[in-house]
Amino acid sequence: MAQKHDNNDGSVATETAPKQKLKKPTLYKVLLHNDNYTTREFVVAVLKEVFHKSESDAVQIMLHVHYNGVGVAGVYTFEVAETKLKTVEAAAQDNGFPLRLSMEPEEG
Repeated sequence: MAQKHDNNDGSVATETAPKQKLKKPTLYKVLLHNDNYTTREFVVAVLKEVFHKSESDAVQIMLHVHYNGVGVAGVYTFEVAETKLKTVEAAAQDNGFPLRLSMEPEEG
C-alpha cells in the first residue's frame, strides 16, 4: 500500500509506492553432446556463428565436448537458449549431422 508523507505545514503531500524486488530470470545452459559423426569444423563454426565465440574459445569448447562427452556452449534466458538450440539442430540436420544439444537450468 502507498504511504503518504506530509510536511509539518501540511502544504505538500507525496505518495510513494512500495519497492518491488524483481526476480532475475532463470538462466539455462545450452549443452553440446559429442557424437562420432559431426565434424569438429562444423562444431567450431556453430560455436562461432550461433554462440558468438572467438576461434580459440570455440576450439576449446569443441575439444572439451570431444573428450568429455558434453560441454556448455553458452548460458542464456530460456527463450534465447531454446532459439539457439533449435537453430543449431536445424543447421546440423541440413548438413546431415546428428549433433544433439540440450538445455538445463543453471545452478545458483
